[in-house]
Amino acid sequence: MNKVLIIEDDKKIVELLNIHLGDLACEVIHKENGKEALQIAARDKFDLIILDLMLPGLNGMEVCRRIRQHDQSTPIMILSAKSEEIDKVLGLETGADDYMTKPFSVRELTARVKAIFRRREEVVSVPPDTRKGLLRFGELEIDIDKRKVALNEERIDLSPKEFELITLLAMNPGRSYSRKQLLNLVWSYDFDGYEHTVNSHINRLRGKIEKNIAQPQYILTTWGVGYRFNEEL
Repeated sequence: MNKVLIIEDDKKIVELLNIHLGDLACEVIHKENGKEALQIAARDKFDLIILDLMLPGLNGMEVCRRIRQHDQSTPIMILSAKSEEIDKVLGLETGADDYMTKPFSVRELTARVKAIFRRREEVVSVPPDTRKGLLRFGELEIDIDKRKVALNEERIDLSPKEFELITLLAMNPGRSYSRKQLLNLVWSYDFDGYEHTVNSHINRLRGKIEKNIAQPQYILTTWGVGYRFNEEL
């Protein structure tokens, strides 16, 4: 059973989410304000956090940021009436894995929640010759099965999207991906106009694994196209 934390002060939306998450056999816990939500998020383990941005007291963007300070793995879906592009971009760049605007389609929300659960449960598909699920590139090691990345045998904390990005690139060294391709492959659907979100995730990845961000060793830029993993390692 998947455990979901809903951080939302609109009782009608909470009731609606409870019904449809219940249909997915989820255990649901609800908090109306950010401070209480942060306390329980730090104490308990969740499979998904659904977060409103316009909360009393501590706003949802700050809640997202603080959760990501200690938890890089739990998927966060922002559900907000803020529909401006800048709000969506900021949400994704703050660490959210998904962003839906109110009013929302229940069918679409259910599909996205299922996709998030599926990505957490599935082992990333790799070619037969790398079925061990372990990729090594010099000092960098990616354990696909354990969703673990280590540099010089020291674990690197990555968000779900950062892990999926580096795994996709590392499994296909030398292949260049455009920003739109990476959005489609990693986020599973289009975020039209948000290609620069990929830039932010790549920059954070480089900050965690590269000795010199100005001269990256692992994740290279293909000028005029996008990004690729260094095939010469």
